[in-house]
Amino acid sequence: MRTLLSVALAMACGSVLLAAQTAEELVARNTQAKGGMEKIKAIHSLRMRGTVQERSFRAQVGQDAAAPDLLRQTFTVQGMTAIQSYDGKTGWQISPFQGRRDPELLGEDDLRELVEEADFYGPLIDYQAKGNSIAYLGRDTLEGDDVYRLKVTLKNGDIIYYYLDPDTFLEIRTEKQQFIRGAVRETVSDLGSYKQVNGVYFPFSIESGPKDDPSSRAKVTVEKMEANIAIPGTEFEMPSPPANPSAQRHPEPPAQGAKTPTQAPAQKPPAGSKPPARY
Repeated sequence: MRTLLSVALAMACGSVLLAAQTAEELVARNTQAKGGMEKIKAIHSLRMRGTVQERSFRAQVGQDAAAPDLLRQTFTVQGMTAIQSYDGKTGWQISPFQGRRDPELLGEDDLRELVEEADFYGPLIDYQAKGNSIAYLGRDTLEGDDVYRLKVTLKNGDIIYYYLDPDTFLEIRTEKQQFIRGAVRETVSDLGSYKQVNGVYFPFSIESGPKDDPSSRAKVTVEKMEANIAIPGTEFEMPSPPANPSAQRHPEPPAQGAKTPTQAPAQKPPAGSKPPARY
C-alpha cells in the first residue's frame, strides 16, 4: 500500500512540475517570439498614435509609456481631448466630455485598470519579481484554431488568460477578470497585425471590450509607434488645477451687442469609450 501511495504521490508531483515547466517554456517562447529579452529590455519608452472605431464612431487616440510603470492615454474628438495618466504613484484624468476640464484623481475602478496597463513590459516579463504567478491550462480552440492557454494571476488577484498561437507563440487573445468590491468585470482583447518596432513585435490591431457584449467592443488601429523617444517624466504627473477654475468654466458674458462665433456641439464618445488598452 505504501509503495502504491508513494508512486501515486510521485506521479502527482511530476504532473505539477511538468505543468510548471510547460508554463515556463511557453513564457520563454512568447518572449523570444516578440524579439527576445535583450531587445525587449532595450526599449524604455513608447509613443503610439492611432484611431479607435466603435460602430460608426471614430476618434483619435494616443499613448505615451515609459518603464517601469508610467502611462498617459489620450482620446480626441473634435478638438477636445480626454486624458488618463499614471505617474507610478498617482492616477488622474481630465474629462472634458463630462464637462470636467480640470485634472482630478481617478476612482478606484479606473485606477486599478490603469495601474495594470502601466506595467511597461507586461505581466509575463519578470513575472515572479512582480508577484505574478502563471499556470499552463493546456491546448484549447479559439474560433476553430488551436491555441495554447496560459493563466496569469496578478499580485492583486486579478486574472489574465493568454491565448497563444501554436506556430508563432504570440498572444492572439487575452481575457481579463478584475475583482472589484466583490464584483467580477470581464473584458476581452483580440490582438493582431503584429509589426516590429526596434526589433520587437507589437500588435497594431487591438479589438477590446466586454466579454459578454461583442457588439460593444472597439477596435484600435495603430498608425504610428516609436520607441526610445525622450518623454519627460512631468508629462505623466498630475498638473495643478487653475487658480480660479470657476472663471475658466464660466467666462464673463460678451458685451451687449457683441457678436459671438457659432460652434457645432462637441461629439461625445459612446458610453464606455476610453483610450486603448496597454498592448
